[in-house]
Amino acid sequence: MEQQNSDILKKVRKIEIKARGLSRQLFSGEYHSAFKGRGMAFSEVREYQYGDDVRSIDWNVTARLNHPYVKIFEEERELTVMLLVDVSGSNRFGTHHQFKEELVAEVSATIAFSAIQNNDKVGVILFSDKIEKFIPPQKGSSHILRIIRELITFRPSSNGTNISEALRYFSNVIKKRCTAFLLSDFYDTNYTDALKIAAHKHDLVAIRIADEKESRLPDLGLTKFYDPETGDTTWIDTSDASIRKAFSDHYNEHVSQVEEQLRKYGIDQTVLFTGEDYVKQLKKLFEYRSA
Repeated sequence: MEQQNSDILKKVRKIEIKARGLSRQLFSGEYHSAFKGRGMAFSEVREYQYGDDVRSIDWNVTARLNHPYVKIFEEERELTVMLLVDVSGSNRFGTHHQFKEELVAEVSATIAFSAIQNNDKVGVILFSDKIEKFIPPQKGSSHILRIIRELITFRPSSNGTNISEALRYFSNVIKKRCTAFLLSDFYDTNYTDALKIAAHKHDLVAIRIADEKESRLPDLGLTKFYDPETGDTTWIDTSDASIRKAFSDHYNEHVSQVEEQLRKYGIDQTVLFTGEDYVKQLKKLFEYRSA
């Protein structure tokens, strides 16, 4: 047990050092400009002026004073950042010296450190086909270290994926508009309605976690495959070219459907691959939002 705790602390420390360095060197400026102004707070009212957006009219004040008044909003000095992290069975896969769940832990830690450097609160929802754990938004390094430890050590009670359940829970538990990162491989269906509601209420960003070998079957002859989410096993003749093509086509269709749904609701997105430098893609995402 003592050795196990020591190993966990080493892993936490390793991710902390890497994530803190990346967030400080690369993301501080990009993070702030990418997400500033996304949270707006009501400040005051003033008389309506020609050219004002009629949607900002405060009808209660207007009726009381018998003259049109509009609401004035200002940028909130601090944001709430939520990490919606998929911990289902499919994330325990990786072919480039890294599992998808390990990539998720690093990326989540980097975003979290970027947030606290800007004095933002950070919270986490870990989900499979149910809500596994909710860590309410807080500030501070000790809070981030708790999040990293959970990401490294947490083992879900279920292996399935239900993105709708995660998004519904998120929309219910976080009342105030926030910035949220949904980290998942998106191996799920029928989450359109929940996605639409969450994207309307919050500033939602999608980070799809992937592995290069998920898109194609190698030619290994008759091979036994295991589904980590259902526990099912099956034998597949990978030497059959038509089977390999069907596998790739199915994966490409899945990716297209995910990307189409995210675009439909105006959700910014990026894809990160195991074993590759995710810094460039995250930086590109942040810069795109800053433009």
